[in-house]
Amino acid sequence: MKIIIAGAGEVGFHLAKLLSYESQEITLIDTRKDSLGYAGEHLDIKTIKGDATSISILREARIGTAALFIAVTSSETTNITASVLAKQLGAKKTISRISNTEFIDDKETIGFSKFGIDELISPESLAASEIELLLNQYGFNDTYEFEEGALTMLSLRLSRTATFVDKTVREAAELYSELHFIPIAIQRYGTQYTIIPRGDTQFKEGDTVVFMTSKGGDEELFELSGKVKVEIKNVMILGGSKIGYKTARDLCASKFNVKLIENKKTVAEDLADQLPNALVIYGDGRNVEILQEESISEMDAFISVTGNSETNIMSCLLAKSKGVKKTIALVENMDYYQLSQSIGIDTLINKKLLAANNIFRYIRKGEVVAMTKLTNMNAELLEFVVKPESKITNNQIKDLQFPKSAIFGGVIRNGEGLIPLGSVTIEAGDRVVVCCLPRSISEVEAFFS
Repeated sequence: MKIIIAGAGEVGFHLAKLLSYESQEITLIDTRKDSLGYAGEHLDIKTIKGDATSISILREARIGTAALFIAVTSSETTNITASVLAKQLGAKKTISRISNTEFIDDKETIGFSKFGIDELISPESLAASEIELLLNQYGFNDTYEFEEGALTMLSLRLSRTATFVDKTVREAAELYSELHFIPIAIQRYGTQYTIIPRGDTQFKEGDTVVFMTSKGGDEELFELSGKVKVEIKNVMILGGSKIGYKTARDLCASKFNVKLIENKKTVAEDLADQLPNALVIYGDGRNVEILQEESISEMDAFISVTGNSETNIMSCLLAKSKGVKKTIALVENMDYYQLSQSIGIDTLINKKLLAANNIFRYIRKGEVVAMTKLTNMNAELLEFVVKPESKITNNQIKDLQFPKSAIFGGVIRNGEGLIPLGSVTIEAGDRVVVCCLPRSISEVEAFFS
């Protein structure tokens, strides 16, 4: 597949890096020679120096043969203009990164597809939505919803009090007569290996386990994991960035009590006007005294989304030391992901990874409608729409020669999430979620194509 990416910044470079691993034909366009030079040296891609809104530059990139054009420069106007031009010049699909979330809220009303833009992506909006979902699923380290919660992916680390420690997957399933969750991936404590669990796979203390749950499954997991469910109500946000603003706005709308700390006076004043239901504080959130004055120890959650990853990590560690139950830090460096559990932060989020996950589904075969990479694991979740002619249609799961490095995570039928047992027959129109290791992706796709 030929893919053209406009913008060699953090999001563009990260996308080019991930997509180049997929053996795609990637062309990267940017006006900055140094950014292109770095990308060209480290990735097996083609680079073109120039403005993505230039018709001659787009033609030089052979836009007419592109299956996908992704505009992720720092300029919203450039991205929209380049995407419209790319579509008119023959690109099959276009994706545009935007910062104005109103565009996403009203995209059906405006009808961006009529102008030639197939999809709008806002990394900031994705990050804010991820934070809200994490707060609503307190006790879990990673979450992802399919079809508005018909199925939900939840990740947790097993403590020694978890009921199913030292039990096999089959034995754990027998604890409930009606199953509302299934383990789909396990990472053993102290290793980087991802295991796709089978019936005889044993849970161990310290394992990070990813579960797929239908309605009610999160409650069962809380009970079995030995965790006590505590409602999160009081939230402190450090950083009045776009993510900080949108997170505060969304949380206030969901009836959370929000305090937001911003160290730039003019920004803090603007935020106070824009967020009448939040308490906006002008001050340096790295100052322990300020945090204590604002009763950090009484907070249920602390979210740090400044522009500095190290500040976010250190402030979350400070919050954890003051007894805050849930900490979430925004990080830019992907290498920090492996540190989150060992240093004591509940969840790290990364805009680049969230944007890449959202875009990845456009390069998959079959009817992939959603996709996410599991945080800190070498596995992917893919959601397919089953077509009448698919190899999988009208077959029971147990009769399929499905690869051992993949597992059915769930089936959504008529809006209802089902945990798939071997006797379940896959029907046309079903939405099927599969967890698989990278080596089996093409084999899995063949079942749905």
